[in-house]
Amino acid sequence: MFLVTLSGILALILALALVSVNFLCAEERRARLYKFFIGADLLVVAGMIVTFALRNFLSNHVVDFLGSFVTVFILSQLICGALVVLALIVRAIYRKFHKPAAFSPSRRRALRWGLLYPLMGLAVSLYGNRIERMKMVDRRFEIPVNKLPPELQGLRIAQISDIHLGAYFSLERLESLLQRIADAQPDLLAITGDIFDDNSMNDKAIRLVDSFTDKFKYGIYYCHGNHEHFRGIERIEERLAKTKIHALINGSAQVASNLYVAGVDYPPAAPIMKSGGRGDLDEKFFAQMKEYLDKALEKVPYDANVILLAHHPEFFDAAVNKKIPLTLAGHTHACQVWGLHLLGLFKYTYGMFQREDSFLYVHSGCGSWFPFRLGLPPEIAWFTLRTS
Repeated sequence: MFLVTLSGILALILALALVSVNFLCAEERRARLYKFFIGADLLVVAGMIVTFALRNFLSNHVVDFLGSFVTVFILSQLICGALVVLALIVRAIYRKFHKPAAFSPSRRRALRWGLLYPLMGLAVSLYGNRIERMKMVDRRFEIPVNKLPPELQGLRIAQISDIHLGAYFSLERLESLLQRIADAQPDLLAITGDIFDDNSMNDKAIRLVDSFTDKFKYGIYYCHGNHEHFRGIERIEERLAKTKIHALINGSAQVASNLYVAGVDYPPAAPIMKSGGRGDLDEKFFAQMKEYLDKALEKVPYDANVILLAHHPEFFDAAVNKKIPLTLAGHTHACQVWGLHLLGLFKYTYGMFQREDSFLYVHSGCGSWFPFRLGLPPEIAWFTLRTS
């Protein structure tokens, strides 16, 4: 399914590139440009396949460079094509209500402005790849909690998620991120999975995160994402067990008084995107979520307030039934592009959700699936607990 989807996206991009050539270029140049874009896109696809096959033998700097080049090249075509299609639609609407003017040589000179379309496509692609992808923002929220003890009034939580250590997120950048959070002095740090995503870096990353645990009053709390399961989960758990990081794998830890942090593992039956229409697979996923959450809450008093860490945001449905005040999740990356975020690819795509007295926050992710973000930059989420 992934390969079919990817092939469809690439075919769409090539089609848009050819539409752009037809609209923007003089007739005598079109044949050459058709051949250029078809050949270039096929070469880029071949390069992607080769890079993926050889990724374990290439340095992260090389993968970052190649990935960024491919992303900018492909998205420039996509954005240019989208702008051209939009212009054609606007022109068609205009012509429907206005009689076309007689041909004038001066109108031919207007074709020079056609260069703006590919330039805008290139500018937006470079911005998303080189600037917004690297621009970490802060988002702050106040969460009302019933029966919050006076000593926990104003407790501050920082959340990071989906760092995806590797070609697009270095150890140096992780250290800078952790230091930035520590300097703001929150009471605890929550990490909701997909951080340890590179076997060559995971051991160092675990030691690095552990070195920051004493900088937070109540420490660091972590739950697995799906990518940890791709990177040797047994070794990751073995290394985490030797640290002061609270690795919550269907378990819980008392923070203070009647406040607990619980964490659930990533269920094997979880859908990559939203559940629905998968029949027995969905039933298995829902059963695993219930099993994992029940196990995580085994040692939590029934009247305690709980902060739930769950990489997959659909755990929120089970959390509402348990009257959990706050669930922190990730996984979706908020689709990394604002327009995609509106397509409903996930049940809970991004931001704050509320049902009854329960809140869910779906983090936009600190790292990237592919090196581009537009309208949804990486973030640090901050939560301050207040008495309801």
